[in-house]
Amino acid sequence: MKNQFFCKNTRRLPLLAGFPLLSLFSMVSTASHADTSTDPSLPAVVVTANRMPTKLSDVIADVSVINRAEIELAGQGSLIDVLSQQAGIQMARSGGYRSSTGVFLRGASSSQVIVLIDGVRIGSATSGGASIENIPLEHIERIEILRGAASALYGPDAVGGVIQIFTREPEARQKISASIGAGSDGQKQAKATISGNAAGVGYSFAVATERADGFSVIVNPNASGFNVDADGFKSTSFSGKLNSKLSKEHQLTLSVLHSKTDYQFDSLPSPNPLKLSKATSDAWSHANLNSVNAQWRAQWLPQWKSSVVIGQSDDKSVSDYFRISDHAFAGMSRFNTQRQQASWQNDVSIGEDQLSFTIDQRKEEVDSTTSYSVKQRDLRAAVLSYGLQRGDWDALAVVRNDHNSQFGSFNNWSLSGAYKILPAWRVIANAGTSFQAPSFNQLYFPGFGNTALTPQRNRSNEVGVKYQEGVRSFSGIVYQNEVQGFINPSTNVQSALATLRGTTLSAAWQDGATQYSASYDYADPRTKPNNLRLVRIARNTLNFRVHHQLQDVAIFSELKLSSDREDSNLSFNGRDKLGGYALVNLGANWKITQDFSLLMRANNILDKQYALANTYSTPGRNLFVSLSWRN
Repeated sequence: MKNQFFCKNTRRLPLLAGFPLLSLFSMVSTASHADTSTDPSLPAVVVTANRMPTKLSDVIADVSVINRAEIELAGQGSLIDVLSQQAGIQMARSGGYRSSTGVFLRGASSSQVIVLIDGVRIGSATSGGASIENIPLEHIERIEILRGAASALYGPDAVGGVIQIFTREPEARQKISASIGAGSDGQKQAKATISGNAAGVGYSFAVATERADGFSVIVNPNASGFNVDADGFKSTSFSGKLNSKLSKEHQLTLSVLHSKTDYQFDSLPSPNPLKLSKATSDAWSHANLNSVNAQWRAQWLPQWKSSVVIGQSDDKSVSDYFRISDHAFAGMSRFNTQRQQASWQNDVSIGEDQLSFTIDQRKEEVDSTTSYSVKQRDLRAAVLSYGLQRGDWDALAVVRNDHNSQFGSFNNWSLSGAYKILPAWRVIANAGTSFQAPSFNQLYFPGFGNTALTPQRNRSNEVGVKYQEGVRSFSGIVYQNEVQGFINPSTNVQSALATLRGTTLSAAWQDGATQYSASYDYADPRTKPNNLRLVRIARNTLNFRVHHQLQDVAIFSELKLSSDREDSNLSFNGRDKLGGYALVNLGANWKITQDFSLLMRANNILDKQYALANTYSTPGRNLFVSLSWRN
């Protein structure tokens, strides 16, 4: 129940030798580790890093790109599975396969990470987070992950970074695909896509449906609403994209994504007119995500191009409660957000340099059964950036002014630079400021909100190195983000300071038909002056993946290691420690014929019992098999 669970959410940097598996990681990085964004199989251009198409070799920021081919080869079941394997990202899942999931990026919580679909921001204005669990993989062309404070480019809330999702692109000729699958816990899945070009109009459409019987989302019998029954889900989704090149200089694109997920959870209604108990309550959450946008790209002069984006996103979360015995209605809650957005961006080439000016406008409206004294706010922004290239030097300077109808105007800036010390090596540095306004829950939720809260102000710094040579790459980043007036997502108390400090190492390399990737993260965000760790974030995580092509069969394995984390206990008066864990996944993709392929995947094969959020379950050992056809 995403929007009601609004509490979802500095010391010296560690000596890496303190991590027990550093010896393994050392062998990885010595072999020639690399940031996944620089893998030669990925697209040569990234958009999210600078808000304009930029060669990966020129990008200064810590960015990763996951393309469609990688998504299909990975054989993962959801966007949550894909993102959880990426450097700098941790998850906190509130139960089953499609239950509400929080994403933490560089120690920042879900409300401090911006999620975009084709340039349009999605998410809840009440909780502050985005429903990433409600975005099926079938609709995704590629994912770009920008790690690090990016508020100067993208505005408030980009404290930990930005995740941008691009929907499926039209193909040059017609292609059709379909797949069906089944697995443990009653999982069933069916998908279909069609893409092509007709009369100069490119088109791409995809539909998907999924369901599962699931498992009990809460494991602690003392938790409110605990019920031993299995909590399932069912979802349907659709996406479409049309683009038309009106002339050599002008192109129009229309994109739409709709996803609806109904999932069970364990909870009691409030108020409780039927006096339901843990054993007699049946609770359902109905999560709807809608995103639609139109884009006009124009090339006015050889040196000047512009784009206009107009879009709207809806994040709807409705919870219904019933009595199990006779299905009598026992109450409901509604937390809906609508965002309307428009932007006009102009990019001017000055030799090898790029000057960009953008105007953004966004309106947020809340529709809820909960009484909020304020239900709407408007945001306007102007952004000016200059990207410089001088041989071995690259730099990006950004200044931004934001006006928030509730809190007034704020100015922010960022400055990034990179220098090529050797043909394959670059050193990078970034610094900047940002602010984040409190969410509607933090301000107005009954019994929790505090209208005296003020915007958080951030100052971030990072330094690192990047290496890229052929099929080998490596990056190492050390970062620190000081958040003045930090609002604790669990207690809603505004602390004097929080320090998000850590290290990210990532690598990728290839040896013949075998591809390797690995990442290690140290994150220990803390509030000051009490020096408490932020909840649900592990200090140490390591991801390791191997993919091997053996004629018509691709086999892969994944390893995730995580140290312990802390979380609030049931009384919210103390903390519990959630133990560390090791997860091992195995899979194979067999190309039976030119048109048919069979995917087999086994997750958590050691059947590890672990928790990402206190009292909530996570999937045990599970299997999934699917058959795909494409022309």
